[in-house]
Amino acid sequence: MHADRKLSAWLLTPGLGWLALFLVLPCLLVLVYSFVERGAYGGIEWTFTLENYQRAFDPLYLGILLKSAKIAALATLFAVLIGYPAAYAIARAPRHRQPVYLFLVMLPFWSNYLIRTYAWIVLLNREGLLNKLAATLGYSGDPISLLYTESSVVLGLVYNYIPFVILAIYSSLSRINGELWEASRDLGASGWMTFRRVILPLSVPGIAAGSVFVFVLSIGNFITADLLGGKQVQMVGNLIYAQFLTARDWPFGSALSFILIAIMLLLLFVQALLARRAAEGKA
Repeated sequence: MHADRKLSAWLLTPGLGWLALFLVLPCLLVLVYSFVERGAYGGIEWTFTLENYQRAFDPLYLGILLKSAKIAALATLFAVLIGYPAAYAIARAPRHRQPVYLFLVMLPFWSNYLIRTYAWIVLLNREGLLNKLAATLGYSGDPISLLYTESSVVLGLVYNYIPFVILAIYSSLSRINGELWEASRDLGASGWMTFRRVILPLSVPGIAAGSVFVFVLSIGNFITADLLGGKQVQMVGNLIYAQFLTARDWPFGSALSFILIAIMLLLLFVQALLARRAAEGKA
């Protein structure tokens, strides 16, 4: 037993070392920087202050944070509403076809994120394919402004992150014992009742995991907001990007970054609680 524990410790060492070096250490550095002052010409001065967090909750920056949370929440909602039926269909498909469907879900990840986002610019701009299609179908008014709106940003986020939702929910659905479906049907439950009373509660951990993925990645995203939102949509990711590379205010950028990290940790904690309750319900 002692030898097994020693072997396990050795096997865990590379992974833990990697996480400590490239995850824990940078987060600690961001935390430290968030409590110091900005230098006169950029950089930092090692003077302790809480001003960076006070600025973060200024109505101007708080509004950007809340708008980012709203956009991320909408992207999460639509991703779940679209992704759940897809995951359900894959889980109910014949076993030999499921790998093919999962391959198709993962296929967009084979192309670059920027290319996938630029494709939506081609589709949504005033001279894009959608406006040309509308003109072909008889629309004779001014071109519809589909680009550089909050809706276009939400659309881009849903498109880019929906595979995470589908895979997370599919993982939960695929672990449900098939005998539960048969038992519910034998007891006289309709298909809708079986789904509502049995399948949906058991798939909550997958919904929670996929939602956390999409929300966390969306609220800190700056590429999609920059390309599809332009100057009309400012998200906290763009604000952080500007603080580090344009304003050279590293302490304030660090404070905003750590607020996002805190939100991520809170959501992961909630997701872990939901997964634990679901596991206890199965037991």
